[in-house]
Amino acid sequence: MRILFTIAHFFNPEGGGQHGSLRKDPQTRRIALTTCLTALRALYGKSQYMIDIGKHQAISANQSHGHDIDIIVCTTKGFHLLSQIPLSPDFLMHHDTNVEPMLLGFECQAVLKSCLGKYDYYCYLEDDLILHDPWIFVKLNWFNHHTGNGNLLQPNRYEVSPLGAVPKAYIDGNLKPEVTAKFQNIREQTQLKGKIMEKVITFQRTFNPHSGCYFLNSEQMAEWASKPYFLDRDTSFIGPLESAATLGIMRTFRMYKPAANDASFLEIQHFGTTYLSLIGNQIPLFQKQIQGEEETETEDKHQVEPEVKTESN
Repeated sequence: MRILFTIAHFFNPEGGGQHGSLRKDPQTRRIALTTCLTALRALYGKSQYMIDIGKHQAISANQSHGHDIDIIVCTTKGFHLLSQIPLSPDFLMHHDTNVEPMLLGFECQAVLKSCLGKYDYYCYLEDDLILHDPWIFVKLNWFNHHTGNGNLLQPNRYEVSPLGAVPKAYIDGNLKPEVTAKFQNIREQTQLKGKIMEKVITFQRTFNPHSGCYFLNSEQMAEWASKPYFLDRDTSFIGPLESAATLGIMRTFRMYKPAANDASFLEIQHFGTTYLSLIGNQIPLFQKQIQGEEETETEDKHQVEPEVKTESN
């Protein structure tokens, strides 16, 4: 399988510090980007080995899960850290632009469209997101095989820390319903369920489909690219960063995330503790289900829940 990853990357130490890409010390951003890039090659590339101690040699491993992958990092106006990370020149391709930094995600969309027909999966990530799941494309293929390409499964973003009120928190809980109401109808096929490895997993339409990333198969990418609004640079969903990552796909597909009880089925780490550190401070810690999800389940309980069938055809 051939997979294309595009990453929007920007760093300006004179930017004022509102985002991680605008802070004076580049070390944290450098670690985040290096970890993001390394994970892609380590998890999904073909160069994976096992040390055979008895034979004193390294032998190939995970070849049934190794893919041909390309990584294209989109930057703008020379504000980046690519020259400061310890990766070989052939590790990635650099696509430099002259757009406003907040619009880099749209440049990634243009790159993806220019590569139509060449890959099996077309992916986008913000530069501080780290994948840890080598089976993510197996899971995505399973989901779309049984539910159709009109549905898009998004990972839950999370942060971790040994300090603070909790060690792990998912950071993209429900927004107020009106924020996405004009872009999606979450009452359409509100919930899907499927059984995998003898466990039932619930997938929920969500008031917050944003994950800072997306992973589209070739048919989905072609479908989105054919829409008249593709690459229109509409920034009306929260802001430019969120719109570039989420608005176009939200308008094209029914978007799901694993429900809170199954959140880890598909997840991606957000580097740092920006949101996690809010728990116990600005955000109180409650030992109960998120109110927004309770309301959704109550309102939609009369609807029939289509099941994700896992039987072989």
